[in-house]
Amino acid sequence: MGPLQGIKIIEMAGLGPGPFAGMLLADMGAEVILVERKASTSKTRIPDCNRRGKRSIVLNLKQAEDIEQLLQLVEKADVLFEGFRPGVMERLGLGPKVLHQRNPSLVIGRMTGWGQEGPLSKAAGHDINYISLTGALHAIGRKGDRPVPPLNLVGDYGGGGMFLVVGILAALLEAQKSGKGQVIDAAMTDGSAVLMSVFNTLHGMGQWSTKIGSNLLDSGAHFYDVYETKDEKYISIGSIEPQFYAILLQKAELDSEVFSAQYDPTQWPTYKEKLVEVFKAKTRDEWCEIMEGTDVCFAPVLDFIEAQSHPHNVARGTYMDLDGIKQPAPAPRFSRTPSEVRFGSRAAGEDTEEVLKDWGIGFSSSDE
Repeated sequence: MGPLQGIKIIEMAGLGPGPFAGMLLADMGAEVILVERKASTSKTRIPDCNRRGKRSIVLNLKQAEDIEQLLQLVEKADVLFEGFRPGVMERLGLGPKVLHQRNPSLVIGRMTGWGQEGPLSKAAGHDINYISLTGALHAIGRKGDRPVPPLNLVGDYGGGGMFLVVGILAALLEAQKSGKGQVIDAAMTDGSAVLMSVFNTLHGMGQWSTKIGSNLLDSGAHFYDVYETKDEKYISIGSIEPQFYAILLQKAELDSEVFSAQYDPTQWPTYKEKLVEVFKAKTRDEWCEIMEGTDVCFAPVLDFIEAQSHPHNVARGTYMDLDGIKQPAPAPRFSRTPSEVRFGSRAAGEDTEEVLKDWGIGFSSSDE
């Protein structure tokens, strides 16, 4: 049932990275109760990966009786997390002081874009804005072009959801020693700034420029980039180390003397022009036959549907069937307490009566 079996978590329903964090915790065995404000009229279960493994209850947080039911749940929980704007939980009468009065050992996770404090804390924003403020967006793009938004992976899910989970797990460990809970301020700006740590290091060592598309890992180097193939698909090359670069030259039938200045940035544009020409001469599958599984550091660029049937992903069971769709299986993997998806997405409010009964709390129908 996963390493978090026995841990009880309350997730205040929200968007994006909050549900993602709850999914990770549920996958790892925690009992996650999703508190929603409005019941599904049709009781339809939406095939939403982020809702898997969670039971859903509906509470009307404008009703004193439902607030009291939530506080009774809090008394029995290990964690409560939310992703509202700063001040929303306090206005509901559910701020950290109130929650800790009912359960001093409760871990409270609060995830926002800008953080609980600061000049921008009350402003609206999205992933693209948060990663703009930390230099992450500016660093992603090709020379001579605009920065490219990396979906909403860096701010929402990396800097937000993943850091919230890390904070919750760390606070749980500390609470086991101290018996005291605490509040986690998980800001996407903070998280995405931490994700940029290596580039701060490289810049400090004089090995990274703020000029877009001119560095080792940002498409500046010819040996670390994406190339189009004959069939208008793409492959990725990451031959950073000299021994891997030598294999690249061999597999691509390139003259090692002509391409000898691997780390000379002044040569990268010329080398890249040649590689563009070479890789365009064969299809993606043909390059897979030549390079995949070797130490070139090569992979085909697959769309997320193609990825589901790649032999490596199939062999590892990277994807699973649930709720009528293919979706990623739990990660990471544990040798003794493997993660498990216990059930699929539940309709909003489907489990209200059952959860309150299981947790020893009286059921009311004021949400209807």
